[in-house]
Amino acid sequence: MDLVVIGLGYVGLPLVREACRAGLQVGGLDRDARVVAGLKAGLSHIDDVAPAEVADMLAAGFAPSLDEDVLEGARTVVICVPTPLSPDGGPDLTAVRGAAETVARHLQPGTLVVLESTTYPGTTEEVVRPILETSGLVAGEEFHLAFSPERIDPGNAVYGVRNTPKIVGGLTAACATAAAAFYGKFVERVVQAKGTREAEMAKLLENTYRHVNIALVNEMAVFCNELGIDLWDAIDCAATKPFGFQAFRPGPGVGGHCIPIDPNYLSYKVRSLGYPFRFVELAQEINDRMPRYVAERAQQLLNREGRALKGAKVLLLGVTYKADIADQRESPARPVARRLARLGADLSFHDPFVTEWQVDGAPVPPADGDLPTVLADADLVIVLADHAAYDAETLTRHARLLFDTRGRTRDVQLETVELL
Repeated sequence: MDLVVIGLGYVGLPLVREACRAGLQVGGLDRDARVVAGLKAGLSHIDDVAPAEVADMLAAGFAPSLDEDVLEGARTVVICVPTPLSPDGGPDLTAVRGAAETVARHLQPGTLVVLESTTYPGTTEEVVRPILETSGLVAGEEFHLAFSPERIDPGNAVYGVRNTPKIVGGLTAACATAAAAFYGKFVERVVQAKGTREAEMAKLLENTYRHVNIALVNEMAVFCNELGIDLWDAIDCAATKPFGFQAFRPGPGVGGHCIPIDPNYLSYKVRSLGYPFRFVELAQEINDRMPRYVAERAQQLLNREGRALKGAKVLLLGVTYKADIADQRESPARPVARRLARLGADLSFHDPFVTEWQVDGAPVPPADGDLPTVLADADLVIVLADHAAYDAETLTRHARLLFDTRGRTRDVQLETVELL
C-alpha cells in the first residue's frame, strides 16, 4: 500500500478519497466492524463522502479492514483517530496510543507516519514517538514522523482536503520534506511548520480563536437583550468594515468536535505549567451556559403570552450541531432539550437530517406532519440549527411563537418572533 489510514471517520475517509483520486493504493484500518462492512458494501457513514464516491474508491483499490496486517509494507501511515476529553477535562489519548502501538508492530525502515488527530502540543514527540520506537527503529533516522492537523469542515461544499492548505510539521527537516511530498500528491498547497509542536499549536490556535470570539458575541447577546439592542443588526453593520473585523454570531451553544473540545487541550497543557489559561476557561464557561440561557428565554417568552412552560408544546427545529448536515457531535440541542424537559416542557423535534433523537437515553418524539403543520401545532418553536429548509417566510407565517437562536428571521419585525 502507498497509504494506510487508521480511523475511517470524518477525517480519515475524506483523506482516503483524495488519495485514491490521486492514484495511490490505499488501505484503511478501523476497529468498528459496522464501518468496515459498510464501506466494503459501498456505503458511507459520513455526510461528506457519498456512496458513489465510496464505490469509486473501492474500484481504485481501496481496502478497508479490521485486520492490522493491512499495515504490512505501507509506505505511509496516517493516524486519524478520535481524541475526546477525559473525565478530568484533559485529552484522552487512548486511541492515539493504541494506533501508535499497532503501527509499531508493523513499522519498517523508510515509512512515513503522520498524526492528524487533534491534541496538545508535544503529543507527537512525547507520546507517539516513544511508542513507535519500541519497534527498534529511530524516528527521524530510520523512519519519518510528522504531525499534520486535520482541517475538515463537515458540510462545507467549497473547501475540502484538496483545496484547504495543509500544514505539516516534521520531527526533523527530512521528516517535514517527506510529509510535504506525500500530501503534495493530492493537496494543492502544503505549508511547512517549524516542527511538530508548531503544527499542533496551529490547529489549537485556529479553534481557540473561534471559541473565544463566539463566547464574546454570546455574552453580548445576553446583555443586548436586556438593553433592547438588536445585536444581529449591530454585527451586520460592523461587518461592513473592510478591515480589522471578522463577524461572529451568537447561538445556543457550540458544537462539533473542534470548538467545544480542542481549546481544552491547550488549557490542559497550560495548566501543566502551573497556571490557568483564563481566556479559554472563561470562553468555555460562557458557551456552556448558553443552553440554560436559551431555556430561560423560552420560559420568559411563554410567560409573556400567559403560558407556563410546564406542559407547553415546544418544538425544537434542528438538532445537529451545524446547518445542513446530520452530525450531532456535541450539539447544543441536547443540553437545551435536557433543561426544557426538566422544566416540564412537552418536547418534539424536527430535523430533515435526523429521524430519531435521544437525550440522556430517552427518545424525543419527531414532530408528526409537514413543516407548516408542526410549526402551527407548537406553542413555542425554537430554531437551534439554521438548516436551509427553515426559511424565514415559512417560519414566521406558520409559527405562533418563535424563538430564533440562529438569526434565520433577523430581517423580520413581528411580535411573535424573538431573536437570541
